[in-house]
Amino acid sequence: MAIEGLLIDIDGVLSVSWVAIDGAPEAMADLRDRGVPLRFATNTTTRTRAQVASLVTGAGMPVEPDEILTAPAATAVYLRRHHEGDRCFLLNSGDLSEDLEGIDLVGPDDDGPVDVVIIGGAGLNFTHTQLNRAFGHLLDGAEFVAMHRNLYWRTAGGMELDTGAYVAALEESSGRTPVVLGKPSPDFFATGIAELGLEPGQVAMVGDDIENDVLAGQRCGLTGVLVRTGKYLPEAVAAATGSPDVVLDSFADVPALLDG
Repeated sequence: MAIEGLLIDIDGVLSVSWVAIDGAPEAMADLRDRGVPLRFATNTTTRTRAQVASLVTGAGMPVEPDEILTAPAATAVYLRRHHEGDRCFLLNSGDLSEDLEGIDLVGPDDDGPVDVVIIGGAGLNFTHTQLNRAFGHLLDGAEFVAMHRNLYWRTAGGMELDTGAYVAALEESSGRTPVVLGKPSPDFFATGIAELGLEPGQVAMVGDDIENDVLAGQRCGLTGVLVRTGKYLPEAVAAATGSPDVVLDSFADVPALLDG
């Protein structure tokens, strides 16, 4: 079945530290000219959808906020559906209040009971004190929610530790298994497919993360396209739980892929 629509990761695929990867703006313009349905599926947890859209647009690839699927937006949908009115402890780097509107987030000095622990984007505020607060709430019975569990990502300064490392530590220490809302959650991919208005077999997931982008997409029936940019590492591919359907040097090669 021909590829008719795309789910596209952002970090490491279109840009690194919000600077466009060579050839990505030109490839994006080509796809827009063709009218290819696009959604941008990112585990970015430090910025709102509007902020992400502004940064990608500023890198030369105009996008609208409603074209972007983020882990925080998926988390908000889950919390409204399953934990309306519950008290939530959020550990995240960056202000997500716009995307988490209506969620009852406890303040930093609030020592009251907590119903849900939410782990978002890792940053300097992931201190021992804050992680220990999350650990204590989990031991007291709070539900464990993770916006994603990526282990690392690439910035202009090199690889950096990401949320998944802290999620794994809290899971191991507390014995609690998190609900994961961003990639590789099947529900996250299903949302993107539904917004494209296509069947899974008509959609390709383009990413630099072999496990959370590509193989997770393949398990949902999508064509998995791995690019050799961003966090791509040959050793990670060799150790992966499967093989990508397609490997490209960069996003610049995607238009040619659609040509067959």
